[in-house]
Amino acid sequence: MNLMAFKSPAANIVCAYSIGYAFVTQRAGVFLVAWAGALMRMAAPGRWACLAVCLSIVPPSVSWATTLPFGPGEKLTYVLKWGNIPAGETRMEIGPIETINGVNAFHFVMKTQTKGFVNIFFKLKERVDAYTDTDLAKSLAFRKKQTEGEHKRDEHIDFDWTAGTAQRTKFGKKSKPVKLEPGSLDPLSIFYYTRVALSNQNQSMERHVTDGKRIFKGRAKILRRETIALSDGSTYDTFCVEPNLGNIGGVFQGDKDASLYIWLTADAHRIPVRFKSKLAVGHFIGELTAAEGLRQQ
Repeated sequence: MNLMAFKSPAANIVCAYSIGYAFVTQRAGVFLVAWAGALMRMAAPGRWACLAVCLSIVPPSVSWATTLPFGPGEKLTYVLKWGNIPAGETRMEIGPIETINGVNAFHFVMKTQTKGFVNIFFKLKERVDAYTDTDLAKSLAFRKKQTEGEHKRDEHIDFDWTAGTAQRTKFGKKSKPVKLEPGSLDPLSIFYYTRVALSNQNQSMERHVTDGKRIFKGRAKILRRETIALSDGSTYDTFCVEPNLGNIGGVFQGDKDASLYIWLTADAHRIPVRFKSKLAVGHFIGELTAAEGLRQQ
């Protein structure tokens, strides 16, 4: 790992944690997801939708009551690392079913914050709320509130399915509306839909995703099934997923050797247990540390 890749320790930390946020760059549109979560966040401040977009998929309608691998009450917690250095934590939660404009909706929440010594150089705290209908057929609302040091951001995406458009508002300033494609999802909801569709080996997939400024297709494929061990010694039977980085900007742009992999459990829950990226500045990892409220299968 080249610690001199940036001019200052603070810049290195920013890069490390940016990539540690699941999921996501604004330029790319979505994940994580991120995870994100999202594993790519702060190396490009203001870009927040990469990981989930990477995992975009084809959108058949689903019935949440019978087929989904998750449900209200689920909470997943991840430690984010730059190499072996802990940098922060991401927590993903599913709230109670709510009603948005007369439609029953899932409420997905992702909370990310820096931890430990990273706060000395760069302190980040962020909350993302996303709502999608319970068939995961379309996004209904999206909001992100973020504090980076002394800087704050507050933005939301309005989905107008009657007009067929999505529009982002940031601090009261509206961007130009983008035309929605059928089944379009926001950067966080697509992460959960990924868990629905990625269930068999050798699958390839795509789906439209929007951040309110841009809409595009993300693609991914399952490479193999393998058993992995996390840092805490726990082992999982998983599917290794590789997103297509061709449309991803930010930290991946111009790095021909860049890579990103996500491991989903090969069971009925299909929980992301590890994210790993490789860049010129090093390896960035997110690992599951706790899973609560899993749906009874």
